[in-house]
Amino acid sequence: MPADPTDLLPPGLELVLLPRTHDIGGFEVRRALPAKERQMIGPFIFFDQMGPGEFLTGQGVDVRPHPHIGLSTVTYLFEGEILHRDSLGTEQPIAPGDVNWMTAGQGIAHSERTAATRRAGPHRLAGIQSWVALPKSQEERAPDFAHHPGATLPVIEDAGTRLRLIAGTGWGQAAPVAVASELFYADVVLAPGAAVPLPDHEERGAWIMEGEAEVAGIRFEAGRMLVFRAGDAVSIKAGPDGARLLLLGGAAMDGPRYLFWNFVSSSRERIEAAKQAWARDRMGLVVPGDEKEWIPLPERRQVQAGSSEVSAGSPTS
Repeated sequence: MPADPTDLLPPGLELVLLPRTHDIGGFEVRRALPAKERQMIGPFIFFDQMGPGEFLTGQGVDVRPHPHIGLSTVTYLFEGEILHRDSLGTEQPIAPGDVNWMTAGQGIAHSERTAATRRAGPHRLAGIQSWVALPKSQEERAPDFAHHPGATLPVIEDAGTRLRLIAGTGWGQAAPVAVASELFYADVVLAPGAAVPLPDHEERGAWIMEGEAEVAGIRFEAGRMLVFRAGDAVSIKAGPDGARLLLLGGAAMDGPRYLFWNFVSSSRERIEAAKQAWARDRMGLVVPGDEKEWIPLPERRQVQAGSSEVSAGSPTS
């Protein structure tokens, strides 16, 4: 029987986070970070599981142009396709196994939509969108976008384990994705009873995407974010039906972050400035090929550092 998150936690495990679940027209989204109990795991400050779900003919993702500052967005799919456009002029579809890594820095706008060709019939979508907070020294860097096909990412296969390193370093490998701080991010598929050790980064988490995962003899079901203690040697074992995990973390960030809507910053004043700039003239940012629509600034109060009042720039919006 899988463990209840309120039960006594096994050695090495610090927290079990339950996601907030939203239903958007029959398409389920689960948000695990930020949470009341934990704002970040390493630099990861936002973590959404999209689907799996199916869109009917004519339907799809339609996230209108919206801004970001102070972070990188990371899109990684298991099924389906999303068309990314941004104010740098990028137009890039993302397919399962690929990585779209967009660094906002001082400011970027982008949209995410389902292409017309895929709307011609029913289609499925499943994936993860996460945000990685930038170190204070890089929060105002120039924006950038990088796409990495799945074939370019390191893959480790051994004893019932298939691990694809999405970004960062771990398990003796380094992904080609350029990152701003020490981190790891991996997609792991485990056969029944197979196990994977966690790398020795300072902060570490595991999202159970499918199946059940066991830590020190205690089993946890899908839809849980496990947060591990620093310094402990930990392995995660799959349950009787196997498991799929997203492993993530890295060095602790250089202080908490303020969040408002799609903005992340170590400075309250910077958040306020970004709000005013988007409301005034959309920060001067235009997304080529998607100029007619945009998401207006929401009417919300400023939030405190460590809080989690966000409305994601992902298919959850």
